[in-house]
Formats: sequence, structure tokens, C-alpha cells
Amino acid sequence: MMPHKKPKDAMKTVGRLFSYLRGRYRLQFGLVLVCILLSTAAGIAASLFLQVLIDDHILPLQAAADPDFGGLGRAMTAMGGIYLAGVLGAYVYSRLTVVIAQGVLKEVRDKMFAHMQALPVRYFDTHASGDIMSRYTNDTDTLRQMFAHSLPQLFSSVFTIVGVFAAMAATSLPLTGVVLGTMGVLLLVMKKVAGLSGKHFVRQQESLGKANGYIEEMINGQKVVKVFCHEEEAKARFDALNEELCDNATQANRLANSLMPLVGSIGNLQYVLIAIAGGALAVRGVGGVTLGAIASFLQLSRTLGMPVSHVSQQVSSVVMAIAGAERIFNLLDEPVEADEGQVTLVHARREGDAWTEAKERTGNWAWKHPRRDGTVTYTRLAGEVSLHDVDFSYDGEKKVLHNVSLHALPGRKVAFVGATGAGKTTIANLINRFYDIADGKIRYDGININKIKKSDLRRSLGIVLQDTNLFTGTVRENIRYGRLEATDAEVERAAKRANAHSFISMLPQGYDTVLTGDGAGLSQGQRQLLSIARAEIADAPVMILDEATSSIDTRTEAIVQKGMDALMQGRTVFVIAHRLSTVHNSDVILVLEQGRVIEEGTHQELVRKKGRYHQLYTGAFELE
Repeated sequence: MMPHKKPKDAMKTVGRLFSYLRGRYRLQFGLVLVCILLSTAAGIAASLFLQVLIDDHILPLQAAADPDFGGLGRAMTAMGGIYLAGVLGAYVYSRLTVVIAQGVLKEVRDKMFAHMQALPVRYFDTHASGDIMSRYTNDTDTLRQMFAHSLPQLFSSVFTIVGVFAAMAATSLPLTGVVLGTMGVLLLVMKKVAGLSGKHFVRQQESLGKANGYIEEMINGQKVVKVFCHEEEAKARFDALNEELCDNATQANRLANSLMPLVGSIGNLQYVLIAIAGGALAVRGVGGVTLGAIASFLQLSRTLGMPVSHVSQQVSSVVMAIAGAERIFNLLDEPVEADEGQVTLVHARREGDAWTEAKERTGNWAWKHPRRDGTVTYTRLAGEVSLHDVDFSYDGEKKVLHNVSLHALPGRKVAFVGATGAGKTTIANLINRFYDIADGKIRYDGININKIKKSDLRRSLGIVLQDTNLFTGTVRENIRYGRLEATDAEVERAAKRANAHSFISMLPQGYDTVLTGDGAGLSQGQRQLLSIARAEIADAPVMILDEATSSIDTRTEAIVQKGMDALMQGRTVFVIAHRLSTVHNSDVILVLEQGRVIEEGTHQELVRKKGRYHQLYTGAFELE
């Protein structure tokens, strides 16, 4: 089916797909198989009834002087009951397969999304978001097609083929031999065509993911495309990707679609051979072949042709579903973010000289240390962060940080200054543990951050990024994203501290104004103020401001800066900035160059040194 993969790998993928059916849908799937078997048995019984009808009723009635139609009526009534049972079976399994297919897809999507939340940031930095989205849409749709349509037809076809061969063997062994010969030729043809089309279906899914990824990039960057008049180049690039998709899809479907006429032609040849062989046997009286047996056998051959045709039709869907499932399982098999931390963050209150855990929000936090003897100790969260001789590389080869050390005291403001690529944002990513360091140590209140659970570590850190991310929902909901249990009063208080309340009040529905498209109706400064309010309501003791004002004008910057000043009060703050006006009041400024700290000190100290910072401040050297 898939020659580019080892058979064991393909079977493993199929086994994983069927594991979803063996779970919560085991009973429903079992009922589907029973109903398919019932519907199939009714179809085979109809073909066999021809022999009974001709040999046991029609021919004797023609020869009888006083025909009695009672037996024929009873046989027709019994056949009607069998037909009705077959119709009911088909109705039940067609309804159940829809329920099973949609339920399985929901479970697959839930698993994908839940797993995606546990993936490290590195995965999203190295995979196009459009390709990831294609796994949720196109690849899962191939599974829907398989579970809802292909699998029921395949099982029905298998049951029919087995049942028809059994009926044929019981009717006439010589004629069954003729059918086996033609079926052998047909299976060889199907195997060859399926093998050729399988690799193209896999390539089709991969090229579809590439095309979707490019489309999403162009949608997100449409303004840039128009500003730089890049429309023709964008169309040319898409034409190339679309051409690749078209070629793979054409090759796959051309081969798959050729199966139907091939199956039909071989089926017609089989019909003729059965008629000729059956007539010859009946004339010579060989094998007890009667006129009714020939008619029944011809009908059985037609009945056999239908499931074989269905199999040929569904081969492409099954191959495509296996290709889609492979891409889905590749996502599900991605290693999740490792977290061996044991220290957690809890609400705390002081009792005498010690800190204890509190269930309610107290405004104080403490690190909870589990001990091997089952006891716990608490360390108040002060916000002291230090890096000791930290080295780091994104790809394991080229280092982007070299022997970086710093010490941020509680409540102090530490600024990072340097050219693009100097390593400023990388330090913030390491403090968050979006990436783990290669060498050195990072300590938070004296605790190695590797020992702190990542979720608790990040809960203690507030971040305002250069690129704001607002979600579809009200202004209130976007601010509350920082702390879901916050009251409306707390939301408004955070907005006022962030200097965002005034513009929110002028919105059509105020805090209940619905934002869409990443807050497309707001200015960059207003979106940034909402991000600051979101960080404010989280009330984290350590704050990271990553180029928070670099994309706004100086007038708006002054407004945003007021909001950030309120945000920074009483907190340990790391500021990453290009504009030196935002960092001159920092307690310590670190100048980075090519991943190394080359200068450290206050604004006044660094200006007096007349080094790189002095050059930046006086304009003798510009950040790139």
C-alpha cells in the first residue's frame, strides 16, 4: 500500500488507528460489524434464492397441470423478511459509523491539541504553523472519510467476498475455479496500482501541508507583500507549490481512478466466462449444473464484482488516510517538554518566623520544597534571579551565549542592551525555561530553576512582548487571561494601573467590546497597553519586558511607559530594549555583544566609562 515505508511501519500506523475503535467505541463498532454481516448475508441470500426460485418453483410450476403457488408465496415471504433484516442492518450501521467517525475525530483532535500544549517552544520555532494546521484539518478529514465511509464498505466487501465464495463453492466447484482465476488476475492488478499510487498520496498530503503553510504566511504578511510590491513573486512561489500539489494529486488519483474501469472490465470478462463454462457443463451434465445454478452463479459473480469495485474505490481513501494518520502520529510522537521540577509555587502567609501555605490569595508567594522524608519547607518568593557562567546554543553547535553572568536583586530593574542577535531575548527565554541551558546555572531565590516545575516558574514571571497577542473575545476577557479568577473590579484596576482605562472606556461597549483578528481595530499602542494590563493582573513578582515599546512612536511610548512604570513597582524587572531612553533609570545595565556581556553598570557609570554604551548613548555607534 505504501512502498516508501516499511510494511511494519504501515501496519503499526493502521494498528494505532484501530486502537481508537477498540477503546470507548468497542461495543458500537462490534454492533456495526454485526449489522454489516447481516446486510451482507441478505445480499448473498438474494443471489442464492434465484436457484431455489427457478429449480424448485418456476420449472415445477410450468410442468404442473394444476400449479400450487403456496410454496412460492411462502418462499417469497421468507425472502422479504431477509431483505427487511438486511435493510435494517444497513440503516443501523450507516448511522452508527457517523457517530463513531465523529467521536474518533474529536478524540484525535483533543489529543493533538492537548499534546501540542505540552510541546516545547522549539517545535513551533522549527515547524510552519500552516503545516501544523493542515494536520488538524486536511489530515483529520482523511480519517473521517476512512472511518465513516471506507471502513464500512471495506468490511462489507470482505464479508461479501468470503460469503460469495462460500456460496459459489457450494453451488459449483468447476465454476468457482473460473472465478478464482479471474480474481487472481484482478488482485495482481489492484496490488500494482495501489503500490504505485500510495507514494503519491503521501506526497500529496505533504505538499498540501506546505501549500497551507505558505498561504497562512501570505495572509499574515499581506501588508508587507503589498508594501514591497511582492505580489507577483508571491504568486509565482504559490504557483510552484500548487503545481507540486497538483502533480502529486494527479498522479495519485489517476492511478487510483484507473482501478474502477479495470475492475469493471475484468468483471465483465468473468461474467462471460462463467456463462460459457456453465452452459457447457449443463449441456454435458457435468457437476450437476442446472439452469437455476447458472442463473444463481451469474448473479453471485455480479454480487462479487460490487465489493471488489468498492475495494478498488476505497483503496485511495485508505492510503490517503494512512498518510494523514502518519502525519498526525508524527505530531503526537513529538517529545513533550521535559519537566523534572519538584518545587512548586503556593500562596503563603507568615506565621511567626516561618512561612506557611495558604489556600486563599494573600499577596505573598512561597516556594514549596518537598523533602525525601515526606516533609515540606517553604522559601518566600523574593524575586532574586542570577545567572552563573551560562552558555547556550539553539542548534547544539553555534553558541549564542558565552559565559553570561548576572545578579538581579529583588525589586531591581535590570536592562539588556545590544544589537539584534546579541542574545538579549535568549536570556529571557532561558529564564522562562522555553529552552534549557547547555552549561552554567540559573538560580531563582537561590533555587536552581531546573528544580522548579515549569508551570510554577512561569506563573511567577510576567511577560510583555514586542509582538502583542490578543485573542478573540472581549477586552475584559483578554485582560483576565493573565488571571482567570480575577473579578471585574480587579480587571479595571489593572487597566487603570497600565494606563489603558481611558481608551477602553471610549470603545463602543467599553470592557465588553469584542476584539477579533488580534485586536485589528486597535492601534499598536492600545494593544500594547492591554498586554501590560494582562501582565499587571497576573501580579507576578518578576517581570520581563521584551522590546515592549520598540514598535510604537515616541508619543505613544510615553503613555505606554507610564503603564510599564506602574507595572514595575516593587518587582524585579528585566528590560530588553533598543531605545536607551527606556533603560537609563535601570539599576544595572548589561551591554551584550555576540552573546557576551561586555559592559555592566548604571547609566551614569557606563557613560563615564566611555565604552560601547557611551557610543550608543551619544550616537557614535548605532544598534543594528
